[in-house]
Amino acid sequence: MPDLPSHARVVIIGGGIVGCSVAYHLAKRGCKDVLLLERRQLTCGTTWHAAGLVGQLRATRNLTRLAQYTTQLYQRLERETGQATGFRQVGSIAVAASEARFQELKRGASMARSFGLEVQILSPDAARERWPLLSTDGLVGAVFLPKDGRTNPVDTTQALARGARSAGVRIVENLKVTGIRSARGRVSGVATEAGEVRADAVVNCAGLWAREVGAWAGVSVPLHAAEHFYIVTEPIAGLAPDLPVLRDADARSYFKEDTGKLLVGWFEPEAKPWGWQGIPENFAFEHLPADLGHIEPLFAAAMRRVPALESAGVQVFFNGPESFTPDDRYLLGEAPELRGLYVAAGFNSIGIQSAGGAGKVLADWILDGHPPFDLWDVDIRRCAPFQRNRRYLRERTVETLGLLYAMHWPYRQAESARGVRKSVVHDRLAAAGACFGEVAGYERANWFATGGAEPRYAYSYGRQNWFEHSAGEHRAVRERVGLFDQSSFAKFALLGPDAAAVLGRICANEVDVPVGRIVYTQWLNERGGIEADLTVTREAEDAYLVVTSCATQTRDFSWLCRSIPAEARAVALDVSPAYAVLGLMGPQSRELLATLTDADLSNAAFPFATSQVIDLGYARVRACRITYVGELGYELYIPTDFAQSVYDLIVGAGAAYGLRLAGYHALDSLRMERGYRHWGHDISDEDTPLEAGLQFAVAWDKPGGFVGRETLVRQREAGVRRRLVALALERADLLLYHSEPIWRNGELVGAISSGAFGHTLGRSLGLGYVANGGAPVSAEWITAGEYQVEIASERIPARVSLQPFFDPAGERVRR
Repeated sequence: MPDLPSHARVVIIGGGIVGCSVAYHLAKRGCKDVLLLERRQLTCGTTWHAAGLVGQLRATRNLTRLAQYTTQLYQRLERETGQATGFRQVGSIAVAASEARFQELKRGASMARSFGLEVQILSPDAARERWPLLSTDGLVGAVFLPKDGRTNPVDTTQALARGARSAGVRIVENLKVTGIRSARGRVSGVATEAGEVRADAVVNCAGLWAREVGAWAGVSVPLHAAEHFYIVTEPIAGLAPDLPVLRDADARSYFKEDTGKLLVGWFEPEAKPWGWQGIPENFAFEHLPADLGHIEPLFAAAMRRVPALESAGVQVFFNGPESFTPDDRYLLGEAPELRGLYVAAGFNSIGIQSAGGAGKVLADWILDGHPPFDLWDVDIRRCAPFQRNRRYLRERTVETLGLLYAMHWPYRQAESARGVRKSVVHDRLAAAGACFGEVAGYERANWFATGGAEPRYAYSYGRQNWFEHSAGEHRAVRERVGLFDQSSFAKFALLGPDAAAVLGRICANEVDVPVGRIVYTQWLNERGGIEADLTVTREAEDAYLVVTSCATQTRDFSWLCRSIPAEARAVALDVSPAYAVLGLMGPQSRELLATLTDADLSNAAFPFATSQVIDLGYARVRACRITYVGELGYELYIPTDFAQSVYDLIVGAGAAYGLRLAGYHALDSLRMERGYRHWGHDISDEDTPLEAGLQFAVAWDKPGGFVGRETLVRQREAGVRRRLVALALERADLLLYHSEPIWRNGELVGAISSGAFGHTLGRSLGLGYVANGGAPVSAEWITAGEYQVEIASERIPARVSLQPFFDPAGERVRR
């Protein structure tokens, strides 16, 4: 047994490429008191058999930044450490065998340009010039990214390990960690077969074993292994060593030159989960059993795209496990359940191309106490606690592996492991024609099928089959009244004599308000970034109700709990399941509600941004006059066991007022017309209220200040360098989704953060940040420009405004 130190500043569990990258980057930051523990040998488990593809274009700007950094790191790593890595920047080609796929690739090309990536759109013949073995039969077009590459996963990991060791990191192989120690809500060390090691931070980089390792400390790490198949051919004559990586997502195949041979792998639509009963104790560098029948149809498709495979012998048929998460995005960051325990796992077959960037930002997170920029897409706090459920993970993994090469349709919904969390009126909504989407396992009505239509998505990049149904819901809310089921809201109670003082420090707005007032506010970090966007209702002198998004429930509750000082007389409770929420919205909502309650709903007695407990039917209901759609309306917080009777009462009385059930697609289009921000798209922890146009929600001079105030004051004095604006396309036949580049006077100045069609205005709308090359962004500079938005490599004229295009003064919500 090795002689272990009694203490290390950071202990890393797992010696794959990600664990070695975290160690390397900690050392680069000057943190050398690092101990990496590997149960067997470096790269065992998953890293050793990875294909080694290094792509740079990811789904969002910041994930692309991480992938770009990985490429830059691998370019210099061999020179820096003296360890060969096998990295070659050969580029990559993605081909399209349908117009829909080509539209996806062209949209991706536009997004790549906004991220600063070099990208070329190719004809099928031009793609074959770069990849001579390619059959162009059925191809529509292709995209070429010249800076993509490939690397040897084992050698690259060894180079990272050598760099870490040379800086003072200690790496111990063949030593199993057996437990994680904690005290007073914080990690305190690890237990191993050679004894215990105290630590200030522990990093779970255990790959296939990360779920079980997390469970030692009560931490949810939702991932599950799936079998991943590839072959390596016999040598093929004339195969150029600098051949780009080829991806044919329609054939579910990728192709990589490998020392004169071809490595061909697949991401099939129905995967084979592995390790359901646990991973064998001795598993390290083993192959899984071959399954030719499972992969045969995909092999045939690959041969049609690269006919040379028909005559090439197969040297290796490989099957090995890869870890997949419920949403195909990896898990990174500090666990919400335990301070000081960090996770970097579940890389969904993109671990090699993600390892450099993930290791760097996690090292920064550990040493600085916060992520270096917005990492919400991969933040482990996005996960719901139930998602560690083994059966759920197994069933979802059947689908998630194949999603890597499936069409990435707008609004695409998962099809597996559904029906996990439901509102108490779910069955009533289903009977009324609801088509449900899923957020954090919660089934939510996205739209309602009418006129005998089937409540099922038919996806496209244009107007999907629900477009007109949702348009009707949208118009009903604008013109009459609509009813939304918003029960998925996360709801927290903060109770105690110090509740006002605690929230006053957390919230940027003033929350020491009279009982019954509702406050729209942001929670900021010390850098002025928006950690949460929510409402706070004062229910009593010592009681507040905090309402936020279902998607951020874990994140926001963790932030709230960690912001309560140890000496404060306040306690936070997650009361989300206790209340259903029905949103009654529209100009006739007051008239309808007045027939069901004896409460005075007049503007004088019940003004905007106030809350009252009223009688509604046989129930006592908290009615909150607040809106996310830009109309007069009420969010009704109903004890769950009363919700069905209240729903039936409203629907029954609603016919006389033209009431229509409405879903989240209508909610989105309504909020877009009014310019309401969406956390996770339009605002994040690296966007400030000044940049986002939310300065009206900042109480600059309230007693005691608030977290982030000093940064905002400095920014207010200096002026913002970027600003969120509203955009409206001049063409109504095209749709905005996200990440479309924004051009001003022929220069790239930003990208769309979210988009939807505004049915009241009859045009596509978006929100997005624009920047002036590092100079302050003024209202005059914004309005002086001529703007275009790039969609699938075509630039479309657009209008830009600092005010919403609909009801800019907000008069409708106060009438």
